[in-house]
Amino acid sequence: MSSGSRDRYATAAWAFLGYTVLVVLWGALVRATLSGDGCGDHWPLCNGEVVPVEPSSKTLIELTHRITSGFAWIGALAFAILARRRFPKGHAARRGAFWGFFFMTTEALVGAGLVIFRMVADNPDHARGYWAVAHLCNTFLLLAALTLHARWASRPGRLSFRGARGAMVGAGMLAILTVGATGAIAALGDTLFPVNSLAEGFAQDLDPASHLFLQLRGLHPLVAIAAAAYLAALGGALASRGEAKGPALAVAGIALLQVPLGFLNVVLLAPVWLQLVHLLVADALWIALTLLGTALATRSAEDRDRIEVEARPGELRVEARG
Repeated sequence: MSSGSRDRYATAAWAFLGYTVLVVLWGALVRATLSGDGCGDHWPLCNGEVVPVEPSSKTLIELTHRITSGFAWIGALAFAILARRRFPKGHAARRGAFWGFFFMTTEALVGAGLVIFRMVADNPDHARGYWAVAHLCNTFLLLAALTLHARWASRPGRLSFRGARGAMVGAGMLAILTVGATGAIAALGDTLFPVNSLAEGFAQDLDPASHLFLQLRGLHPLVAIAAAAYLAALGGALASRGEAKGPALAVAGIALLQVPLGFLNVVLLAPVWLQLVHLLVADALWIALTLLGTALATRSAEDRDRIEVEARPGELRVEARG
């Protein structure tokens, strides 16, 4: 592939990642506006129709999400096919494209399950919490795959985590997944059981007779603050040593930004627009951490290769002559 063609492919891959984030945000809008049953329990049709007649606002919101999600699946499939044609066998971008398509497919299946099993709208079933956490984790895995695909299309590399750095990044990713899981439960509580004042919300959280989602809602800010402190410290420490300074600073800054946003979300009683902003920043943090981990792991692989080469200079000369 020529450099110009590679650059165009990489630009398209980054743009597709951005489009997918917008689709994810629209999915959150579906949940926050209780529009998940806008097409009934029909999937992939909407209320048994291809094009609904005189659709309600809830139907339009849900149908828009289905259409944009469908385009996202087609895009992921296209990249999986193009990557095999544009990049040589063994190129990391091919693996990134494959996993992007894989998790885009599982994302669609989870979405279909939510509709078919009616884990949408104002359904307070406890099982909906498991579905929400599964959906959230799959979304993060999807965004990680698409991020790796775009990054490797821009600059080839390979992952090789060794030592403490890999463990620290892995712990950061686990922390974000935990925060996301508790956030998914908290968002369900905010959506299904709205309140008119902060005091009423706290009373809900502390009432042992409250719904399980409300009893668990208080865990989210505690876990989020701890995770933000860890990620800010991790990013700051790596940046101070000059290791992947750009993504490290991005992780630290975005992690710190989430704290006041979360506090504002609680104080303002979780308005829909702020829920979407909060999720957008969470997605940005996850993408930044993925890029940080990739930068550190690629450097680890390069360092290991350099050490192996320096340890075998004679073998290197033989290979060079060959």
